[in-house]
Amino acid sequence: MIGYAFCGSFCTLSDSLAALEKIIDTGAEVQPIVSENVWNTDTRFFAASDFRRRVRELCGREIVSTSVAAEPFGQKRLEYLVIAPCTGNTLAKLACGITDTAVTMAAKAHLRCDGDLLIALASNDAMSQNLKSIATLLTRKSVYMVPMRQDNPVGKPHSLVADFTMIPDAIKAMKEGRQLRPLFL
Repeated sequence: MIGYAFCGSFCTLSDSLAALEKIIDTGAEVQPIVSENVWNTDTRFFAASDFRRRVRELCGREIVSTSVAAEPFGQKRLEYLVIAPCTGNTLAKLACGITDTAVTMAAKAHLRCDGDLLIALASNDAMSQNLKSIATLLTRKSVYMVPMRQDNPVGKPHSLVADFTMIPDAIKAMKEGRQLRPLFL
């Protein structure tokens, strides 16, 4: 069983769902996890209830949406955990060991057993306030990142977003114990 977590970069949720579908098409069993913001927030991209319904349909299981429900991932091992999208807020929490959401708790519980974690970042401040968090996590054992690029260098000069189409290749590299390169496209 793999874990697949969604954070509130709402404009990238469709790309993440497409990557999740490809993972499921390989026959993987997936435990979905969502942040409380994704669970509760209606946006111009998705109504929260529609998003939850789609994730349940794809994965065929209930969604973990609370810290309490995510904590057991420290005992019942996941093969690996993907966070896609991972917001700058969640990235900073992971870098600092803060576990106040379902996603950060799932990651903490998984990492304490040396499980592999793949992060698909989507953050408007990745190359400013969150650059330190990227560096911190890149030095951690068992943490890997999906290659990323600036999505709008002129309009959002500090923004980075993972190439969600590369998630399957990043998973393969992670399983081989290596970071997919180049990291910055």
